[in-house]
Amino acid sequence: MRNPASADDAAIAHVKRSARDELAAEPGIDGSAGSDSCFIMNFARLAPVSHPLAQAADAVRGIAGSQLPWIIGAGSGSLSDDGHLLVRIRGLILASHPSVPVSLRSTNPFPAFRIVVSCLGTGPAGAATIVNVSTGDFEASASGDSDIDARVNIPQPCRAPIVLVIGPSGTANWLAATGS
Repeated sequence: MRNPASADDAAIAHVKRSARDELAAEPGIDGSAGSDSCFIMNFARLAPVSHPLAQAADAVRGIAGSQLPWIIGAGSGSLSDDGHLLVRIRGLILASHPSVPVSLRSTNPFPAFRIVVSCLGTGPAGAATIVNVSTGDFEASASGDSDIDARVNIPQPCRAPIVLVIGPSGTANWLAATGS
């Protein structure tokens, strides 16, 4: 019988090697958001929903976490002040965990991902408000790879931005997010 933790470790190591090799062979996100824009966020890591957090109560800015645990090989990107969003996802797949149906382990069951950018904006009377804006759907492979190049209408200013990876339209839970 396989130990779920060691199966996850092996899957993560494989995806990281593949992502590292792919990123070395092909330029990554180059930051060419345009000459008039400034980056408000660059990130080199996405953290997946993991087992202890895989509960609807684990909301980030009003968006619940997936009820199943995920793993990710690599995730990076940038957001400019004009709303240009670039995200590269490699190996975002369901974990090999007893809570995940056997047939879905180590796969991405979604045909597409979308991104939600969450900002703290300024509401009436200067009160902080949460503003969540979403991209459309971007194709995702069964191995959890997706490249997203989109424009989103972010508030000005966009304070404390968080990028969340969500399933396709019709799904509402985050699978991975910036941060640790």
